[in-house]
Amino acid sequence: MIATKALRLALLAAGTAGGLSGAAYGLLNGQAGHARRVIGPPIAEPLRADGVHLPTGVGPVPRSEVPEGVRPLEVAVLGDSSAAGLGANFPSELPGVRVAQGLAEELDGPVALTTHAIVGATTRELSAQVDAALRQPPEVVLIIIGANDVTSKLPVSRCAELLAEQVRRLVEADVKVVVGTCPDLGSIRPIPQPLRSVASRWSIALARAQRRSVETAGGYAVPLADLLSPEFLTRPAEFFSPDRFHPSGAGYEAAAEILLPVMCMAIGAWQGGPLPPAPTRSETAEARRPTSRIVAHLNRRLHHHNPGRGLD
Repeated sequence: MIATKALRLALLAAGTAGGLSGAAYGLLNGQAGHARRVIGPPIAEPLRADGVHLPTGVGPVPRSEVPEGVRPLEVAVLGDSSAAGLGANFPSELPGVRVAQGLAEELDGPVALTTHAIVGATTRELSAQVDAALRQPPEVVLIIIGANDVTSKLPVSRCAELLAEQVRRLVEADVKVVVGTCPDLGSIRPIPQPLRSVASRWSIALARAQRRSVETAGGYAVPLADLLSPEFLTRPAEFFSPDRFHPSGAGYEAAAEILLPVMCMAIGAWQGGPLPPAPTRSETAEARRPTSRIVAHLNRRLHHHNPGRGLD
């Protein structure tokens, strides 16, 4: 599943980008096998709660319960296991449900949720989900994808281009599109070092390329890695599910909280004033760069040797 795929691509990326020696490749390969055994396969399929969600928090309910003359806002969720909500324990924790309920409350009206996301999907497989969504085009689509692209053997630039093609198809059908870009795979603790650093660099590079491509294609990009890294890195027990790979209900709630304002803005329903610009790189991610760690180490040493300097 996603964990196995992510580890394989990280290993492939390391070998192709860095020209690893046999010993280094063997080390990473051994680490990937260990992490796969620790994470294990998903124990269940993701929950589903498609249907109409009401501003009272009730849902999903059949469309027949919507008052006559009231048309729900149609929302579709596309992507991989993170979009499908694998790891959530209850339907109310699913990212699609949290977004749908948030939109219903903001609009004070019903929202109809349809989920096309598939566990293990890559960007190359996204076109089939777009085909399904466009049979009855929704008004807004949420896409979360990228982590599985590590097994696609495609360059980062090509993965981003494929995403842009599908965003463009939706935009041309008058559908608003919000994309949560690739999460930081370096926040997954079962992946040991140095494999975790390789996975982190690759996923962050993909997220940046996705953001540029999505915005060029007319969609809205939300950099999940930059906005959520602090929580997932510092509170892994809370923000990851028991498999230690997929988000927990709290993790999906954190993602929905940053996705919802952008979705409201996309459909012209945001009343909270201008949204602050999203960071291009989070402070947490920046602090993990080797050069940043070296500078921080030197500063600590200087402070230790000269504790009174700079205070006069």
